Amino acid sequence: MIEIEVPGRGTYRLKHLVLDVNGTIAVDGRLVEGVAKRVAELRRSVEVHMLTADTRGRQQVIDAQLGMQAARITPRDEAAQKASFVRELGGESVCAVGNGANDAGMLREAGLAIAVLGEEGLAVETLNAADAVVPSVTVALDLLLKPLRLVATLRR
Repeated sequence: MIEIEVPGRGTYRLKHLVLDVNGTIAVDGRLVEGVAKRVAELRRSVEVHMLTADTRGRQQVIDAQLGMQAARITPRDEAAQKASFVRELGGESVCAVGNGANDAGMLREAGLAIAVLGEEGLAVETLNAADAVVPSVTVALDLLLKPLRLVATLRR
């Protein structure tokens, strides 16, 4: 578990990290450099989950690179499926990271929501659902690995 006390917000007790794949941890079907190392480090503290519809057809390669298997979502109503996944984990104990419009619901359900403004952009509804917005997925993961950075951003 990762425990982060943020003045004016309370204490986050994170047991799960839910990562969108396409556009967040992968661009054009390829894992973003530096993600594998950070995910391996985070797996020592939290249970890491990946959600994907595998639109690029490369999820098997990404799974092998990370040593874990992504949860597949079906092409219809992806947003609801992602939100339900986070809710079933116990939303308050989840940090969700995403960038696309279909990630907004999972960010709203999560105790801690991080939106990534990466190479594929960032959907406005996902931006509005976020607690923090970062320029890359590696920065998002570093916020969890170095929580004082997150405290500096979120404290009131």
